[in-house]
Amino acid sequence: MPADTPTLSPAALARCIPFFVFMALLALRGYLPADGGLDGRWIYGAQTLIVGSLLAWYWRSYGELVRQNLPDARETGWAVVVGIAVFAIWVQLDAPWMQLGSATASFVPLDANGQLIWPLIVLRLAGAALVVPVMEELFWRSFLMRWVQHPGFERVNPQTVGARAVVLSTFVFTLAHTLWLAAVVAGLAYALLYRRNGKLWSAVIAHAVTNGLLGLWVIWTGRWEFW
Repeated sequence: MPADTPTLSPAALARCIPFFVFMALLALRGYLPADGGLDGRWIYGAQTLIVGSLLAWYWRSYGELVRQNLPDARETGWAVVVGIAVFAIWVQLDAPWMQLGSATASFVPLDANGQLIWPLIVLRLAGAALVVPVMEELFWRSFLMRWVQHPGFERVNPQTVGARAVVLSTFVFTLAHTLWLAAVVAGLAYALLYRRNGKLWSAVIAHAVTNGLLGLWVIWTGRWEFW
């Protein structure tokens, strides 16, 4: 391999691999033929288990998530408030001009009679509220935002990250979501929360609150397009 060939460090791979595996399985769900005999909705269960297992495998590589870096009561309170605020804003930002195309893998947990399929719902909610916040914050904020600031991202104090890194990482984060304006709000909120106190757990908690509330709201209202 040439000496100037760019490579990712083990720390970067630990943050990227779970994310890219999740996205690959998401794409697989989206492109499965409707009459192929395989219910693509159950692949989300596989996503949750596989990505959760990858996070557990790499857990020792996530120094920012060690117990000593847990937020205190005040920081946790702010994270919860931010998560609630993002949820409240997210469900309002669904006008057609606020959307980038349509979701490639819709998730409607109803049977042929229109009844809720609770095992599917539990898997979807667990993935959205427990696995995805950890996976995404490790990739988007811990890795990408700090990497934009400096390729040696592990040495970058999140409290020193500049506006360029916040904006560029949020822009890429937005491209991964159908509701682009809602994603801008969420991405900036989580990034600035992380930047403010330097603790990734704050962004993870806020993200988990947003996703958990969104999931409960979707189940209550039947607005499956938000899932």
